[in-house]
Amino acid sequence: MVVDGAGAGAAPLAARYLGLADRLLPGRIEGFYVVGSAALGAFDPDRSDVDFIAVVDGDLTREELRRLRRVHVLSTLSSFGRQVARGHPALPETCNGAYVRASELTRPVSEIVPLASHTGMRFEVGQGFDVNPVMWKVLAERGITLRGPGPDALGLRPQPELLRPWNLDNLDGYWTTWAENGMRHHRLDPVLQSTRWTVAWGVLGPPRLHHTIATGEVISKEAAGEYALDTFDRSFHPLIAEALAYRRGEPLVPAAGNASRRRLRTCELVLEVVRDAHRV
Repeated sequence: MVVDGAGAGAAPLAARYLGLADRLLPGRIEGFYVVGSAALGAFDPDRSDVDFIAVVDGDLTREELRRLRRVHVLSTLSSFGRQVARGHPALPETCNGAYVRASELTRPVSEIVPLASHTGMRFEVGQGFDVNPVMWKVLAERGITLRGPGPDALGLRPQPELLRPWNLDNLDGYWTTWAENGMRHHRLDPVLQSTRWTVAWGVLGPPRLHHTIATGEVISKEAAGEYALDTFDRSFHPLIAEALAYRRGEPLVPAAGNASRRRLRTCELVLEVVRDAHRV
């Protein structure tokens, strides 16, 4: 398949990962789809991971799961090695994804049990966060096919009626805990706790969920920053501008205060997004 636009930058990384997986799991992967930022037209090789959904012919044996774990380790080490060689060991170039059975693709997404998944350094069997209504909507509408039939031929059931409760649960659970912990500890290690990545993570993540709750559509992190500027109090605008500058690879303009202050304001914005999402 010809991939253009922002997705073109992710395709070689995804293809390299798929080639490694094929060597260790020959003949098992019958479908491979790039989702996430690449599918949303917002992939940045210096800021974005490559997210994918892989479709497997049947179950995976214990030995095959062991090999899949090895794919994860080798892929992560290879990505890190390439970045070190380029002088940028902190940049992502990481493939994260979930493996699902072909026989389950036509089930409602909330009923699909993933075979395995990996995100960053974490590998899990029988679990996969990305098998959810948000990612299934992206897969169904904008997924990039590297192998297998197009997403429109898979019979996917993303369950759009679950978008609001799923996103609210994410805000009430992960994001509220993240913000409350950050507010308690923002002064303990301000250098480590207030990196540009941390600010961008907290500032851009929750508004993406808020936008989906409000509109039913899924947007990129950069688009979420623009949405946050239009939606939330102007006192947060310097912080949002800083997060957008990070996503765009622009120089830091520390208008949001010192490291500890930026961390605290980030957490306050997250909690404001959570509160407002319940009013939408």
